[in-house]
Amino acid sequence: MRAAPAFALAGALLLLGGCADLGYYWQSASGHLGILRVAKPVPEWLADPAVSAPLKAKLELAQRIRRFAVTELALPDNASYTSYADLHRPAAVWNVVAAPPYSLTLKSWCFPVAGCVGYRGYYDEAAAKAEAEALRAKGLEAAVYPVPAYSTLGWMNWAGGDPLLSTFIGYPEGELARIVFHELAHQVLYVPGDIVFNESYATAVERIGGAMWLQREASEAARGEYARFDGQRQQFRALALETRRALNQVYESAQAKAGDWPAVDAMKKAAMDAFREHYAMLRAQWQGPRQGAYDLWVARANNAAFGAQGAYDDLVPGFEALFARENRDWPRFYKAVRRIAALPTMEERRNALQTATGMLQTHSGHGGNNDNDNSSRSNGGHGA
Repeated sequence: MRAAPAFALAGALLLLGGCADLGYYWQSASGHLGILRVAKPVPEWLADPAVSAPLKAKLELAQRIRRFAVTELALPDNASYTSYADLHRPAAVWNVVAAPPYSLTLKSWCFPVAGCVGYRGYYDEAAAKAEAEALRAKGLEAAVYPVPAYSTLGWMNWAGGDPLLSTFIGYPEGELARIVFHELAHQVLYVPGDIVFNESYATAVERIGGAMWLQREASEAARGEYARFDGQRQQFRALALETRRALNQVYESAQAKAGDWPAVDAMKKAAMDAFREHYAMLRAQWQGPRQGAYDLWVARANNAAFGAQGAYDDLVPGFEALFARENRDWPRFYKAVRRIAALPTMEERRNALQTATGMLQTHSGHGGNNDNDNSSRSNGGHGA
């Protein structure tokens, strides 16, 4: 789920407290409605002689992926991803995240329906950058990242659902399948205020479902293309997890507890330097057109970026183990996840997932989305 504030639209405007909030919710509502206005049913695009053959092929592929999601993954069968919108911009929204200088715990914002989340989404990149600068002026580390897709959790199915977007329709086959599965997974289940639970669950669905799609439906060429990039992605995620743990150790060190901030700064710089050095070594080994896919993220990496990235990874192994425990049966898996999601606190949900799977859940320091606390979607956009 890439942009929390789009969910409530007009209803959200009734729940505002001040003028600043009014402006923010207005841009959220009008931004999403703007996307819906330019969306057209996929059959209309396919019947248009002016539409290019490559785009038509991608739209047809997306419809096959959509049917697979319903028939094989037991994901919702509704209006979502049966229409397409050309946004004429590189992202659907731009998310802003922020964290203190000595913590990976994200600042949180609270929204109707979505609860408290560790990001704030803007349909205008300049507005997102302005928000990030304002947060930096308050002493926080901030990051802005483009988001190719987000889910309205099924709340907008009456208006045509979430459309396919030009911001991700050109993705390679395996990545296109994953992003559709991820966003539809949010329509099955969403826990207000617990982004780590929500995103880790949806990421597990996209990974397992994506592997099924590639095995059963994709060509050998598509499987090879996916395998090359996914190998790079797994290496990057492992490095990012290692770095989050290293930064956590710095921020929880004796020097930090004693307030020796010059020493903490030196240790933090060493951890970040090591991260970039190791990334450079990895990148030198990679090949293919997406060799530099993480370059910009790495160049701008800070506490906020690492905190947001962790939301997508930390509980994924637990959900994958839960799927295996439920005999790889999708309805059973969703039922088991719902039982855990119904628990009242984040700690209880994590403990239940650990008990159900026997796996110790990772805590890499982004802070989670505590039910009453500041915390953190995103790994810098789908696929990072």
